[in-house]
Amino acid sequence: MAELEILGIPQSNFVWACRLAAAEKGVPHSLLPLMPHAPEVKAINPTGKVPAMRHGAVTLGESRAICGYIDAAFDGPRLIPADTAKAALVEQWASIVNTVVEPVCVRQYLMGYFFPGTPDGSPNRAVIDPAIPKMQDQLRMLDQAVAATGFLAGDAFSLADVFLVPNLVYLSRAPESGALLKELPALSAYLDRMLSRPTVQATIPPPIPT
Repeated sequence: MAELEILGIPQSNFVWACRLAAAEKGVPHSLLPLMPHAPEVKAINPTGKVPAMRHGAVTLGESRAICGYIDAAFDGPRLIPADTAKAALVEQWASIVNTVVEPVCVRQYLMGYFFPGTPDGSPNRAVIDPAIPKMQDQLRMLDQAVAATGFLAGDAFSLADVFLVPNLVYLSRAPESGALLKELPALSAYLDRMLSRPTVQATIPPPIPT
């Protein structure tokens, strides 16, 4: 059987999510570390975004499509439940993470630290500071969401957790978000449990090159 191959920079939260999905399904995979817009990436995803995926004759871009393919194409624990209502709940929270939380917490707040674009490389406060109130509201929302069962959607690890975990790990490493996470007991405990999962430990990417 053809090997599953993920293409993209390892530190990308969406690349990590795809690798985590594969690990949770017990699917061996390789990672080809490529930057966005690399020729091999653009040959699969015309937008040039990572991750991309190859599995024999099947090629895909976009992390949600890749994770959905991995879940459907391979045996192993389901990341999207078979039950229609439970599946819809997972999709709801995966969408919230990817379209509401990630643009603020990662694209705005964290990028102001990791890729500040300032002349001296210092944190870009003009980007970071406006994001903090929105990020606080979003993390409080997530704290409430995981409080009931210890998972983001339903009572088992799912695709919603696949997308959330990389974001939270990175947020735990930044000053304001790291301090806020410590003040949110349910979300902090959730992150600790997720970090204890062998699949998370096996897929944690190396630090961003400096």
